Amino acid sequence: MILEAPSGAPPVVPLAVAAILYSHMGGSIVGMASGGVAMMARKGERVHRWAGHVFFVAMLAMAGIGAAVAPFLSDGQGPNTLAGFFTVYLVLTGWVTVRRPPGALGRFEIAAAVAALGIAMMSVALALGWISTPSDANGPPDQIFLVFAVIAALAAACDLRVIRRGGLSGVPRITRHLWRMALALIIAAGSFAAQPRAIPDFLKGTMIPNLPMLAAFIGLIYWLIRIRFPGALKPRARGDHQRRPTVAINRATTAIAQHASVLADR
Repeated sequence: MILEAPSGAPPVVPLAVAAILYSHMGGSIVGMASGGVAMMARKGERVHRWAGHVFFVAMLAMAGIGAAVAPFLSDGQGPNTLAGFFTVYLVLTGWVTVRRPPGALGRFEIAAAVAALGIAMMSVALALGWISTPSDANGPPDQIFLVFAVIAALAAACDLRVIRRGGLSGVPRITRHLWRMALALIIAAGSFAAQPRAIPDFLKGTMIPNLPMLAAFIGLIYWLIRIRFPGALKPRARGDHQRRPTVAINRATTAIAQHASVLADR
């Protein structure tokens, strides 16, 4: 997001513009850092909870400012507007999922489903409008809007499923919280990598600015597997690889001894 005060504006305007811009960038940096800590920390423990609190506030600041300011900027800000609204939606629904008791449901879930459907419809409208009119040279490709439409429609379908089931508990509840918070982190990392002022010149054109987004995606896949399949990808305790052969040998020895005792009795 490139935000500049118009020339000849009163002195307070550049200060306000700078405050908005640095609050947006600061929220993105703090959100990525706290989100990374929450991703790596053991789920449910104090570090994870506190990092999640910081992530929640930082992401709302970053995405809220982006969604509110982007429509007033130059052409080509459609994806930023959608990303801002969708990130706010993801963070709020992910947060409420674990704040509610298991199996509970309220009006918020209905409003969230309506919001997701609205984002999907907005994305489709922007894509069709872009296709039917000459695109701006600096504007985004139509595929970006279609990607937002598909993801938002899937999120709305998940919301409708939660409403139909009357709430979530257990693994589905944790999975919903995880993928929504992780996807918000991925969007924040991608938005930060696309900021020309946030990336040093020697890193522009390299894959390094995209590494946080890739790491968040890998973390999402890892924890989804850990949650859905508790025995998978779980690190073994030290000495397990030594104890297992020993246990097998002991069992085999016991079986042989019992068999020999039976033969001796005969």
